[in-house]
Amino acid sequence: MCEPSSTLSPEASRYPEAVFDVILPVVQVLLSTILVVLVLMHSGRDTGFGGMGFTPASQGGQHIVERNLTRLTLVVAALFGINTVALFYVL
Repeated sequence: MCEPSSTLSPEASRYPEAVFDVILPVVQVLLSTILVVLVLMHSGRDTGFGGMGFTPASQGGQHIVERNLTRLTLVVAALFGINTVALFYVL
């Protein structure tokens, strides 16, 4: 009878997936924590990250800081969504 030419055991052939079983949940926890912090930094008028006084209001710095914070939040939220779908398929 013909035997498979691969000498890898079933456990060894699953090794790359086993790495994802550990890495993806850790990344999910980190992304969720970062996302919560970023959302909490957003706030109403003159109170969020832009209102903390990092940039002078007279130069329009708050608007730029808030816009960059929004962009960063959207990127982290997209990564969170992608990681959620990846976790669904791996686990």
